[in-house]
Amino acid sequence: MSQLFYIHPDNPQPRLVNQAVEVLRKGGVIVYPTDSGYALGCKLEEKAAMERICRIRQLDGNHNFTLVCRDLSELSTYAHVDNTAFRLLKNNTPGNYTFILKATKEVPRRLMNDKRKTIGLRVPSNPIALALLEVLNEPMMSTTLMLPGNDFAESDPEEISEHLGRQVDLVIHGGFLGQQPTTVIDLTESTPEVVREGAGDPSPFR
Repeated sequence: MSQLFYIHPDNPQPRLVNQAVEVLRKGGVIVYPTDSGYALGCKLEEKAAMERICRIRQLDGNHNFTLVCRDLSELSTYAHVDNTAFRLLKNNTPGNYTFILKATKEVPRRLMNDKRKTIGLRVPSNPIALALLEVLNEPMMSTTLMLPGNDFAESDPEEISEHLGRQVDLVIHGGFLGQQPTTVIDLTESTPEVVREGAGDPSPFR
């Protein structure tokens, strides 16, 4: 069975955050809270952990995995962004958005959309997610925890622990969250495209 950590949603306990990051560093898969439901996360270079996430979500090569970053300082390493797109990113992060961008060569091929060579990028506002990223000191590979057949993000960490207890290494209980996934915005072309409406207001991109 996976571990279950109760981490305070507004003031995350450093000891537990450090322990959670240690699970990631050892190649583990964690469930953690974001500003739009719970998500699955692992370290970028952990291929086996990513394959476990794909099995849980039943994902194929057309899925845009997301790099979850603490801020935009890591952006240029992993994505090609023009000035217009950067302004939109700056004005709408942190927040409930996932941005699809053209990936750089620093992104492992297995994380990209097979056909388009794109990657999702996200800067969350959830204090627990930000605390994890601060200690990890690099982006986390992530995807919204939507179980096969569902259109909503999982919101109840105790139910998640029951369902996925043997498939993940750690579930972080950070409270009961809303079920809307992020709003997905494609910034690969000159005109932004709203791919999925979710928790973030799509109007700045229209």
